[in-house]
Amino acid sequence: MAEETKALEVQKQEITVSENGERTRECMCFIPRADIYETDENIYLVVDVPGTDENSIDITIEKNMLTLNAYIEAEDLDGYGLNLNEYEIGDYQRSFRLSNAIDRDKIQASVKDGVLRLQLPKAGEAKTRKIEVNAG
Repeated sequence: MAEETKALEVQKQEITVSENGERTRECMCFIPRADIYETDENIYLVVDVPGTDENSIDITIEKNMLTLNAYIEAEDLDGYGLNLNEYEIGDYQRSFRLSNAIDRDKIQASVKDGVLRLQLPKAGEAKTRKIEVNAG
């Protein structure tokens, strides 16, 4: 598929840094894994963001960039001592470039069990219509 016809372009990066500067939170920031599915009507984006809920996820669109931010607060384990730490706590950030083929006003998002699902409807092609001319 030619690059010009892609409806969703994945931003590849190893280190997450905001376009407007450095992060202000002192924690790790992970680039979550994502799967992209396409049908005739929609593009579906499925993103792994364990430990999040609907209140901790921020999705924005600015200048054709869809950006996902999910913020995790470390759980306090009162009365327990940590013996082994294999699971790191941190925020998630990932960006995707949208083409004009996506209807931005109809994007829907839901999260369940640490999996964020976005439905990105494809924009209908401009339809030819006759415009009536009135006298006066």
